[in-house]
Amino acid sequence: MKGFFSWFKGSTKMKRWMLLVLVGIILVGYGVASILIAKEISFLEIGKIILLFVLGFTLTIIGIVFAQKRTLELLIEASDLRLEKGNKNVNINSLIFNKKIYNKGPNIVVIGGGSGLNTVLRGLKNYTSNITAIVTVSDYGKLPTNSRKQLELLPLEDIKDSLVALSYNEQVMEGILNLKFNHGMLRDLSFGDIYLYSMKELYGDFTESIEKSKAVLNITGRVLPVTLDEVKICAELENGMVVEEKDKIPEVVFDKVTKINRIYINPSNCVPAPGVLEAIKNADAIIIGPGSLYTNVIPNLLVKNVSRTIKESKAIKIYVNNIMTEPGQTDNYAISDHIQAIIDHAGTGIIDYCIYDTGEVIPEYIRKYNMEGQDLVEQDIQKCKEKGIKLLQRNLSTIIDDNIRHNPKAVAEAIIQIICDDLKFKDKQNEPEYIMLNSRLKEEKKRKKNLRPVFKVNNSNKKHSTKRVKKTSKFNEKYKERVESIKTSDKKKIENQMRAKREDKK
Repeated sequence: MKGFFSWFKGSTKMKRWMLLVLVGIILVGYGVASILIAKEISFLEIGKIILLFVLGFTLTIIGIVFAQKRTLELLIEASDLRLEKGNKNVNINSLIFNKKIYNKGPNIVVIGGGSGLNTVLRGLKNYTSNITAIVTVSDYGKLPTNSRKQLELLPLEDIKDSLVALSYNEQVMEGILNLKFNHGMLRDLSFGDIYLYSMKELYGDFTESIEKSKAVLNITGRVLPVTLDEVKICAELENGMVVEEKDKIPEVVFDKVTKINRIYINPSNCVPAPGVLEAIKNADAIIIGPGSLYTNVIPNLLVKNVSRTIKESKAIKIYVNNIMTEPGQTDNYAISDHIQAIIDHAGTGIIDYCIYDTGEVIPEYIRKYNMEGQDLVEQDIQKCKEKGIKLLQRNLSTIIDDNIRHNPKAVAEAIIQIICDDLKFKDKQNEPEYIMLNSRLKEEKKRKKNLRPVFKVNNSNKKHSTKRVKKTSKFNEKYKERVESIKTSDKKKIENQMRAKREDKK
């Protein structure tokens, strides 16, 4: 009985549809009663009864349809309780229901490498389980340890980081996979290296071993290396010089005061890993970036048939642009320069949308990056539009450990919004996939709104008394965490200076 009355709460928004169904039934009933009690019926009365029937039937159907839609939204919202730590009030039935919808979420392929790729994965795993991360194996060219030579291991750092990003408990997973051995034959190897090697030995195929790891490691989606061939990422500079070691590219470019003319992989005919092309073909959305443009993003597109398959795919193609330039790679680059570099290497038809940051970053952090030769990526919107790229501006930046980073939630919201708009354009608003994604977006917006309360109850006064919270400026609300981080940093700096002075006096 308690569960029944819960449907009449204001937050459920069900009363309106129940009332609509009730009105429809009353109208239909009135029409039936009019026929039963009438001895003679004129044409005018027949028209009136038919009108009541049609109106009542229409209102009933509309009420039932929207009540079912709202019920679906409520079940999905109820299942989100499982994400709240310490909350035991979880509706098991709605969890099972939501899991089915979650598993039928959009197929999203994310292409890149490094921390940028993992940022996108970290946000998207809250919306769908159908995620495929196609990762640049960026450690090629580095001198492998003796242990890695003996086990014939691929460089797996980026793959392990992506597995961590897709895991349910990232902190625990990171500790397990990155646990280093310091003695004997296993020296310089991590548990993740040995685990992936063991899985490959068990299943005989590296791609299948990662697929099977979904259940073992309790991760969302899957991770694929873009190729299993050992390749080198090389750069041809504008001055004609060729750099064949990926890690030395930024340093050489900076020292020689030149620019990158093109990036290529050696050998150039390396084939994609099993499952890569199939994932791209079946994708509903393909996400490229963010990350180091020339060493983590573009190399994926140079692997045989990858770019062509992306172009032929009917998926939405989205590029997430970097917030800051990168010394030795994208010095003085604007958004259009990033897009043009991708087009130059992979051809047109690779990007439909570009998501970029508002550029509203606290000046103190900008100055810090300026000292290291970096700056905000210039937003030359008109040039991007001339290339036929649709642009989406969002507040993507956040501060993590005093560094400017993409906010996983903000990036994921922007991507899911594009997917929802596409589903709406295709008239799929009543599809479970659209309802789930749209409901999650609404809940996230509601959660953000609730973080800024205007009133709070003063328990020391009467029951209905309220105390108005002092309003803060939009700047303080938006950059509260960043400002606190700067204050902490400045405080530590002053403490270190005082400590140094005391030591000098001694």
